[in-house]
Amino acid sequence: MDHLMVLFLLLWSSESVRLVGRGSRCEGTLEVKHQGDWRPVGDIYSEWTLKEAAVACSQLDCGAPVSVGHKVNSLDIAVWWIRPDCVQPGSALRECAKSDSSTNLLFLRCADSVRLVDGISMCSGRLEVKTNQSNQRWSSVCEADFDLQDADVVCREIGCGSPSVLQGVLYGQVEAPRWTKEFQCGGNESALLDCRSSGSDRNTCRPGKAVELTCSEPVRLVGGDSRCAGTLEVKHRGEWIPVRRSDWTLKEAAVACSHLDCGSAVSVGQREVSSDRPVWRIKSDCVQSGSALRECAISGHSSSILNLTCSDLLLQTNISLSSSKDEISEAQQDGFQVPKGSDFTISCSIQPQYPRGSFQLTFTSSNSAHNYTQSAVNHSAHFLFPSAKPAHQGSYSCVYHVYAFSHNFTSESRLLFLTVLDPTPFIIRVVVLPLTLLLVNAALYFYYKASSGKMSGRQENIKLDDYNLGA
Repeated sequence: MDHLMVLFLLLWSSESVRLVGRGSRCEGTLEVKHQGDWRPVGDIYSEWTLKEAAVACSQLDCGAPVSVGHKVNSLDIAVWWIRPDCVQPGSALRECAKSDSSTNLLFLRCADSVRLVDGISMCSGRLEVKTNQSNQRWSSVCEADFDLQDADVVCREIGCGSPSVLQGVLYGQVEAPRWTKEFQCGGNESALLDCRSSGSDRNTCRPGKAVELTCSEPVRLVGGDSRCAGTLEVKHRGEWIPVRRSDWTLKEAAVACSHLDCGSAVSVGQREVSSDRPVWRIKSDCVQSGSALRECAISGHSSSILNLTCSDLLLQTNISLSSSKDEISEAQQDGFQVPKGSDFTISCSIQPQYPRGSFQLTFTSSNSAHNYTQSAVNHSAHFLFPSAKPAHQGSYSCVYHVYAFSHNFTSESRLLFLTVLDPTPFIIRVVVLPLTLLLVNAALYFYYKASSGKMSGRQENIKLDDYNLGA
C-alpha cells in the first residue's frame, strides 16, 4: 500500500511539473501547472540551490540534480514564484506557487538515469539506474558488476568530485529489481548509460551487495600558503568557481574547514578583483544546517572573493638522522641503527611559511619520555647527541610550534625509530671467533704432524725387527 501511495504521489506531482526547451525531459526551463495554467518559474531572488532542485528532479522522476541556473525572460511572460523555504521533499511545487513577474527564468539540469539515494549528501548513497525510460523503473547495481572507472563516470555525471569510497555496504534497504548487466566504462564517458555493458544478463548478485558510492565534494582552497588557506572555490561542470565574500562569518567558515578536513576556522577575509566575475554565493542558513557547500551554492557575479584560513594550515614537519662519521645504517622503514658511543644528530625542519617558531623533539623509550626544545633557525633545528647509549633507543618525533593569526599552530612529523648497536658482540664475531678458529686449526695441524711422526717411527721399528728376524 505504501508503494502504491508513493507511486500515486509521484505521478500526481509529475503531471504538474516539467522542464522544457532542451529536448531532454530532465533539462530545461522549469514550468509548473497551477490553477490550470502552465507557467515558467521565475528566478526572482536567485535563491534556488541544488537542495530545491533535488525536489524538482525527484518529482520529475529524473536522476540527481546537477545544476541550477537561469535564462532571460525574453517574452516578458507571467511567471510563478516559488519560495525556496516552501520547497520540501514530498510536497508538490504547485503548492508553493504564487503569480509574479521576473526578468529571469529558473533553469534546471538533472541527470537522466542515475541517482544516489539514502546517503548523507547528494554526493553519496546507494547507486540506482533507470533501467527503462518508459515504465520509470529504477534499479540498484550489483557491486560485482561495478568498478572504479564506472564510479568515475557516475560522479562526473552528477556533478560531484572523484569517487572516494566504493563498496557494497548499503545505504538503506535495497528494493527489487536490480540492474542485470555489467557496466564496462572506459572512464571518460559523460554518462553511465553511454558505457558499454555486458551482452547477457547476470543473476549472481546476492542480497546486501548493491553498490554504495561516495564521491568527494568538489571544494578547495587555492593561492594560499597551504591547502588549508586561500581562496575558496567550488567546482561546477568541470570549472572551479570562487565563492563570494557575502555575509560569511566564522560559523560558515568552520563548516568549510570541516569539509576540507582542515580543522577549525581561523579567519575570514576577502580580496578584490578588477571586475565582476562568475562566483558562487553560499547561503549561510543552508551551510549551518549541515548541507554540503555545493548544495548551498547560488550562481552570481561579484568582484569580492572570499579568502579563508583554517587551523590546519601547516605542512608536515620533516625529521632526519645524520652522523659525522656516517656510521648510520637503515634497518627498516623509518628505522635506523647507530653504533654505541658514536655521535648522531636528529634534525627537524619545515618548509618556509611563517617566520620564527620553535621545534620540540620528543623521545620515547620503553620506560621514559624526554622533550628537547630549540628555536627555529632558517626553519630548522638540530639536536646533537655526542655519544650513543642504549638509553637512546626508541622513537623520535619533531613538533613545530608557531604563533600566527592570533593562534598557536602545530605540525608533527612522522616517527623515527632508532636502535643503538653494541659493537662488543661484533668484535667477538669479527676478531675473536676467527682467531679461535685459527688456533684450533693450528692445534689440529700440529697434533696431526705429531701423530704422523709417531706412526713413521713405529713403521721403521717394525721393518728393523723383520730384518733381524730374517738374519
